[in-house]
Amino acid sequence: MNSFRRHLDDLRLILRDPVLAATILLVAASLVVFILWPLYEVLWEGFFTEKGAFTLQYFRESLGKSENLHTLANTVWLGIFVSTISTFIGFLFAYADAFLKIRFKAVFNTLAILPIISPPFALSMSFIMLFGQQGFVTRSLLGLKETNIYGFGGLAVVQVLTFFPVAYLVLAGLLRQIDPAYEEAARNMGASRGHIFRTIVLPLVRPGIANSFLLVFIQCVADFGNAMVIGGNYNTLAAQIYMQSMGNYDMKGGTALATVLLSISVLMFVIQKYWVGDKSYVTVTGKPSRERELNSDPLPLFFVGFPCILVSLFILVLYALIPYGSLVNLWGIDYTPTFKHYQYIMDIGWKPIVDTTWLSLLSMPVTGILGMVIAFLIVRKRFLGRSFIEFASLLSMAIPGTVIGVGYVLAYNKPPLVLTGTATIIVLSFVFRSMPVGIRAGIASLQQIDPAIEEAAQDLGASSFKVFTSVTIPLIKSAFFSGLVYSFVRSMTAVSAVIFLVSASYNLLTVSIMSQVDGGKLGVAAAYSTVLIAIVLAVTGILKFLLNRMGVDISDVQGG
Repeated sequence: MNSFRRHLDDLRLILRDPVLAATILLVAASLVVFILWPLYEVLWEGFFTEKGAFTLQYFRESLGKSENLHTLANTVWLGIFVSTISTFIGFLFAYADAFLKIRFKAVFNTLAILPIISPPFALSMSFIMLFGQQGFVTRSLLGLKETNIYGFGGLAVVQVLTFFPVAYLVLAGLLRQIDPAYEEAARNMGASRGHIFRTIVLPLVRPGIANSFLLVFIQCVADFGNAMVIGGNYNTLAAQIYMQSMGNYDMKGGTALATVLLSISVLMFVIQKYWVGDKSYVTVTGKPSRERELNSDPLPLFFVGFPCILVSLFILVLYALIPYGSLVNLWGIDYTPTFKHYQYIMDIGWKPIVDTTWLSLLSMPVTGILGMVIAFLIVRKRFLGRSFIEFASLLSMAIPGTVIGVGYVLAYNKPPLVLTGTATIIVLSFVFRSMPVGIRAGIASLQQIDPAIEEAAQDLGASSFKVFTSVTIPLIKSAFFSGLVYSFVRSMTAVSAVIFLVSASYNLLTVSIMSQVDGGKLGVAAAYSTVLIAIVLAVTGILKFLLNRMGVDISDVQGG
């Protein structure tokens, strides 16, 4: 009864502010239409016949095929393997960053950013350029004629190098927060560094390790670009969904597989967010009381620092190959310098560049504003349905891109909302795929600000809209602009969802790059990738310059 009265009181307060009430309804409607509806369409297509009768036939047919069962097993095994290795390497990098006295630590942060600003399959392309049939190492240096890097081995290596920065970012933050006073007290009592690591450091970051594992697992099983480029005969669910739906025109079978992949991802997301995620922040709290004395002993420097430096150099070489590969005549055969690949782009290939940049810029302000509005509603307002808005808005983080792509095709290819083939459907996919990061940044910022500031403005007669625009946004401007920068970068490099949505009217850079790689034109693909990275760096550089002039710290935005 008390709960009912509280909700009734909250409703009365909201109805007194028509702008707030309209905003809540609009946000809830947008989440239903652009996140839940596509998911509903995927589930409907998989569980119901064309006449509307419930059936498990499509699941029996899809999972009855040994090929699809093998693909499911492949996906789970790849996720476990990559997550384990990525978390281990991420921990080494985080430990070296927080505890060891070594040079070139700035390189670690650079490596954490590179997978974000480059196409998701960039390392796959570079790996092929090094170790493929015409690879620089395999053909030019070793003279090998028969090599095969396609399959589990190549895909696992590339995914580890792509996703370990996720684990590094999570664990580095936790390790830096451990108060050195605990370690100093243990050393004063005669404990060795190894004993301190086993009994103090490791127990404190164990939930963070589990968190990192789950985050990498979610990204690994949803990875589409690397699986398509270097997966070879090692099929994964993300790639198989595309091949089944678009290649074989079997939408029913494709949605059945999409539902399986969705179930795995959402389960891991719920475990990560509601079970492990909370623990990661309870065990290590507050700021260190003093600076940590960094370890310069040769043994940890050799066994931890040296592998980190080797991995860093290897990744930097892989990324350096992209612009270099765009400037040679024929990779693996003729390394004569040339600009012909860029000339090709200038002659016939401008459209994907223009389309991608324009649509990404268009989605950027929408993503930023919507993200901050939702964060404001979640943290500052009480109303019936707040938990629904929070869960639904963050749910798109757990939905693999291929599932979203299939859902958008099914939902918006028929009345009442026909968007297939338009720029709108691509912009919407950009907005709702990138929005959760801005929401999380906004929530974190708002939780650090005393609500009394906003309450004072409301007491003086300001509406919720006025409070949000005049008080809240200025206070969380770093998180707001962080969301803007991230949304642009994520939109420029998106591939898994939008590959279902491109058309003759609108093509995207990442899809064009994949097409060139598939056709064996590595030089053109490298040129497109270089242009994409250059555009991302230029636009984010301009944004950060403007933000500095506005008094927003670059480091605040970098985290987005």
